[in-house]
Amino acid sequence: MGLDTPGLRPDAALRAALASDLDAMDAVIRERMASEHAPRIPEVTAHLVGAGGKRLRPLLTLAAARLCGYQGRHHVDLAATVEFIHTATLLHDDVVDESAQRRGRPTANLLWDNTSSVLVGDYLFARAFQLMVGTGSLTVLGILSDAAAKIAEGEVLQLTAARNLATTEDIYLKVVRGKTATLFAAACEAGGVIAGASEDQVEGLRVYGDALGIAFQMVDDYLDYGGAGDGIGKNLGDDFRERKMTLPVIAAVAAADSAERAFWERTIASGRQEEGDLQEAMALMARHGALEATRAAALDWAGRARAALAPLPEHPLRAHLDDLAEYVVARVV
Repeated sequence: MGLDTPGLRPDAALRAALASDLDAMDAVIRERMASEHAPRIPEVTAHLVGAGGKRLRPLLTLAAARLCGYQGRHHVDLAATVEFIHTATLLHDDVVDESAQRRGRPTANLLWDNTSSVLVGDYLFARAFQLMVGTGSLTVLGILSDAAAKIAEGEVLQLTAARNLATTEDIYLKVVRGKTATLFAAACEAGGVIAGASEDQVEGLRVYGDALGIAFQMVDDYLDYGGAGDGIGKNLGDDFRERKMTLPVIAAVAAADSAERAFWERTIASGRQEEGDLQEAMALMARHGALEATRAAALDWAGRARAALAPLPEHPLRAHLDDLAEYVVARVV
């Protein structure tokens, strides 16, 4: 496990520092996504796993365990567990959202069908639980099974919040915690627990993951209106076209006058979008500082993530995690 990674982006530096653990995790993933009787399972899974992605969630598990001095191999199985849970939720999300693209490639439900995507997602959840049980830790099993339940809860909450102009920042935060931050937090916390870290260190890791996940999602929501399609697998305005009540929209609606509110009622609540509406939405956000407010919130949560690392031991991996929190919001600075 080499830690000398000068000149690399923080996410790439973390991958380089944990290269041997990542290789071991990839071997577990290949082994566990195989199916003797249903070849479509590895086909669908390989399509999504092979599309790349930053692997941030399993990286957090590996880094947390190593940072806390772990020398076994259960952290590798837990990292694979986290990746399986994440991949399963992506397969299900693409069906729910009727998505056609994921990480710049056609979605599995487009290439195969919705039924295959749902059932393969279910299979990956089952594989994840098998890996969890294999660690022999009821505490870890509780952390990751709770996370799986909260992810599903967050997705259902998002359904009720979508296209509803009454959605508040508090509800938005609950959605973000469910759909994104919960798995970040559980990934970090499980790594600390399997390493036998102290309670304050495990809590620090959990808070770090939670805050990092919130910042990560807020940046994505910001970039949908304020940035280019820079490899996050989205195009400018995707959230607007899907009528999602993300933080930039919530802030703009909260400050809207009657004419502006009528615009949001038509485009988001009713879905009657016309040519030029995206540009008008971005102009309204600029007028009321909605993007700036989203940017400030993301920076604040990244700062909370970095502060949460205080109880953790001095270690090159701690520096990598600190850099990662800064990097997540670098695109909005």
